[in-house]
Amino acid sequence: MTLPALQNTGVLYRRILSQFPQDISLAFAYGSGVFKQHGTTQGQMGNMVDFVFAVDDPVTWHTMNLLQNRKHYSILKLLGPTKISSIQNDHGAAVYYNTLVPVDGRIIKYGVISTESLIDDLMHWKTMYVAGRLHKPVRMLVQNENGKLRAALVGNLKSAVTASFLMLPESFTEEDLFLQIAGLSYAGDFRMVIGEDKSKVANIVKDNIQHFRILYSNILQDCPQVVYKPQQGRLEVDKSPEGQFVQLMALPRTLQQRITRLVDPPGKNRDVEEILLQVAQDPDCGSVVQQGISSIVKSSSITQSVKGIATAGLWKTVSYSSKKLMKMWKGWRRKPSLSQPS
Repeated sequence: MTLPALQNTGVLYRRILSQFPQDISLAFAYGSGVFKQHGTTQGQMGNMVDFVFAVDDPVTWHTMNLLQNRKHYSILKLLGPTKISSIQNDHGAAVYYNTLVPVDGRIIKYGVISTESLIDDLMHWKTMYVAGRLHKPVRMLVQNENGKLRAALVGNLKSAVTASFLMLPESFTEEDLFLQIAGLSYAGDFRMVIGEDKSKVANIVKDNIQHFRILYSNILQDCPQVVYKPQQGRLEVDKSPEGQFVQLMALPRTLQQRITRLVDPPGKNRDVEEILLQVAQDPDCGSVVQQGISSIVKSSSITQSVKGIATAGLWKTVSYSSKKLMKMWKGWRRKPSLSQPS
């Protein structure tokens, strides 16, 4: 199964991509600059456009990009491409971001990740940083014929469905599922406390239900553990201990390890299968899964944000952060006051 492309690549994106070295195994655009989100006006759609580029050889790619686009980089450009690649791979979520970059009349932010690190995150949810962005609709711009990468992209979507099933009741709507999926990568993210609009997850889903359907309908129809009724927009999932055990065993490796640490007292050293069997029978199974996901997201969101200060530079960090805080303030103001008399 190939990952469905949501739309044809527009001229805008092709023009932007043409400004970069072309040795890219996967490129996608994401966020409110690409997909309209509830509560944003059409004028706000001219916002900064976010990209991620996966590259097979980061040192070569940064070498070429420093020649073509040296101004995109902070003072770290003085360290050279080898050191930049080391900062990319060895810290945070293995992504190197250049932000507030003017390209072809637009302001963009782009993250560079090695293809190997991307596959690792998609398959095992090591950081859930880029994997989490790919749980939601994105505009796929480049996708080469790397079979391992294709399989990892689909596996990441299946993992998002499985984890969400464990946190939902026996019967739920499509929108409930998509809200749960969209919220996975925000669980435990400190930026949701300060810096992000609290309605972000609902805004992502509300105007993009059809895009979520395109992304997930084949997986839901092929999944033996769910009764999917697309006409009614409802689903029923197996919540028996046996069903939950099968789902827990299908989760990405890092999440299984986090769940194991939460449940198994130090020193007992039981194997993962035994612990997951215990969790499957626990009425709070969904809560344990949620805590496991939060612990992954929390650590990667903090370390990647700290790295972002260095890769963006101080002025851009202040400028970018102030825009995020303004979005949060506008989102807060849009909410009707609960204290107003009806």
